Parts: sequence; structure tokens; C-alpha cells
Amino acid sequence: MALLVQKFGGTSVGDPDRIRAVADHIVRTRDAGDDVVVVVSAMGRTTDDLLRLAHDVSTAPAARELDMLLTAGERISISLLCMAILDRGLPAVSFTGSQAGIVTDTSHGKAKIVDVRADRLRDALAAGSVAVVAGFQGVSTSRDITTLGRGGSDTTAVALAAVLGAGACEIYTDVSGVFTADPRLVPEARRLAHLSFDEMLEMSATGGRVLALRSVEFARNYGVPLHVRSSFTWEPGTWVQKEGVMEQAIISGVTHDESEAKVTIEQVPDRPGIAATVFRALADDGVNVDMIVQNVSSAGHTDISFTVPHDELARTLHVMETVVKETDAAGFSHDPHIGRVSLVGAGMKTNPGVAAKMFEILAGENVNIEMISTSSIRISCVVNEDDVPRAVAALHKAFELDREQA
Repeated sequence: MALLVQKFGGTSVGDPDRIRAVADHIVRTRDAGDDVVVVVSAMGRTTDDLLRLAHDVSTAPAARELDMLLTAGERISISLLCMAILDRGLPAVSFTGSQAGIVTDTSHGKAKIVDVRADRLRDALAAGSVAVVAGFQGVSTSRDITTLGRGGSDTTAVALAAVLGAGACEIYTDVSGVFTADPRLVPEARRLAHLSFDEMLEMSATGGRVLALRSVEFARNYGVPLHVRSSFTWEPGTWVQKEGVMEQAIISGVTHDESEAKVTIEQVPDRPGIAATVFRALADDGVNVDMIVQNVSSAGHTDISFTVPHDELARTLHVMETVVKETDAAGFSHDPHIGRVSLVGAGMKTNPGVAAKMFEILAGENVNIEMISTSSIRISCVVNEDDVPRAVAALHKAFELDREQA
């Protein structure tokens, strides 16, 4: 008998009919001979509604109390799902994050898991029950309720799969897997049967919205195979696991991200320690910097450009006012109207010419490249946000991603 961890997102349990459908699927899984631990998100837009309530009563909700409020959404889901499973004659027990042994650090709103003490889950499984766990939450080392931040339920599921030694972690969502591009931009996008952890990490980091980046990192670090599937069709989806012995496709997908802004600090003195001063100030203020480009020095000065999330732009600009004075820079500017387009593929490591072809395609579409960043299996270009749909469609077509690659 194998153990599976199954995670169901908010749309998968969005109403009573969906909850009953999920319960039916869990029963089928048990009938097939597998033990099951289920991780559930809050129903539909419950978390958004709770956030709205918090801001209706407070101009700046306290982080600790906000976490206490937001975790209520998952508690509703786990209890309702257990009721539906019990109605089908299968024993089931619900657990909050703290009851499941999810121990985190003390950062409210974006806590990191530091330990999983899953004895109660093991006892439930040994007794023949389905264990239904609230995702997105845990208890801190100082015994406060915490939330794990964006994609937290995915992270909960993978962490439990790792600790419990599950054969796989199934991530059920409203899409049928990971696609070669966003089907909303490219209707010809094709579902991928397999991806390596490294490819999925790059896709998640550059705009792929199917899996949370932290959950993929957890899965890679602990060797947990992921299966991304639809809870609406139950068909096989995309497997994410270690690279096999077969040759990898040169390009697996095109991703895009319009959630960042570009900031440029202008005419910075070109001397040792300047970059350290700039990015230490940002780090100390909790700003998450992504791409960084420094121009070639001219007359002893240079420009430094970098990208940050839109929701951290105001904080970034405040930090820049201080940094400009400390570094004797000429000033700074920002552009919130950018987008990033990326090519991802494990086969890129052994196939030269991908970058050249990408740049030629974008030039042919009259798309101006503002910044470039690369890894061994990824090339990213920052462009004007209005050019993103055209760039994604052109790259997808030129690299023939609508067809299976040999």
C-alpha cells in the first residue's frame, strides 16, 4: 500500500458540489489501495474576503491577528471535506496546521517551515483514516499561529509528503497540468507530460503560476515527485521529478511575468562597494530584488538597473532616496510598465544558438529588449509590457512548442 499526498486548491473545493466531488475522488484513491493525506486550501475566494474584512475594520491590520483570521478559511474547508468523506463510509480526521505538526519560524504572513512533527498524522493513517490537513498555516516556535504566504498550501503538501515518505504529491488545481505557455495568450499551448525539478523551478520563478516556487524547491531538495492535475477532469497531468536518462527537450516552455517594475539608479560612482551599499539597503528593508544589470562604466560612473515586485515598489523608491545621497548618484528612475519573457529548457545546456534565435525573433517582432538575464537552462528578457503577448506567441511558434519535440 502506497501513501499519496493530495492537495486541493481553492477552486477545487469552491462550493458544496466541488467538495463532494473531491470526497468521491479520495474514496476512489483509497479503494485503489493507497493511504491518503489531503491538504486543502480555503474555499474559493474566502481568503480574499477575510482580507477585505480585516481592512474594513483596521487601516493596518496587526500581522499576528491577520494570521489568526486568515487561517479560519482552511479550517472551514477541512471540516466540510471530512464531513463529505465520512458520509461515504470512509473514516477521516481533520487537522489544523498546528495539530498536524507544522512548525514555522516567527515571520507572520510569510513564515518558513522549520520542522514537521507528523506523529498525529501517522496515528490517523495507522487507524485507517484519511488525514485532512489545513494548508497555508502552522504554529511558530513562539507558539503563535502563522501563515506561509503565497502558495503556502502547495508548500504544506510537499513538506508532509517529504516527512511521511509519500510515493508522490498530487497537486490538484483548475488546470490540467503545466503548459508550454499560458493558454490564455497562446491557444496552441501544449500540456507537458514531464518536467525536471530545475525546469519547473525556472518556470515558477519567471511567471509560471501553476506551482509555488517554494513548494518546488522543497520537492527538489527532498526528492518528492509532483503530479500536477485537474480536479475537474481527473485526467493525468504533468509529472515533475528528477531528470531521467533521456535527452531533454531544447525548450520546454515560454513563461511571462508582468508583476515587476524596473528601477534604475543613475550615474553611480564606479568604485568598489557601491553595489553592496545599494542592495544591502534594499535587503535590510525586506525588498526582494530579482534581475540586476550594471552598465559599462563611462567617465567613472555607471547605471545600475534591477527589478522588484510591484507591491514592493513604493518601499524600494523610499530606500532609493536615501541610497542616492549615500552613494552620490545623480538620481533614480522607475518604470512600472515592464514585462519579462523567458525561455526554459534543460536541453539548452547542450544546444548553442538559443539566445541568438530568441533575440532575432524578438527583433523581427519589433520588441525592444531592456534587460537580459540567463541561467544554464533559462533566458529572460525584460520588455515593454504591451509587447509581452506578441513576444510570447512569436517565441512559442518559432520554437515549435505546439508540437512534441524529439
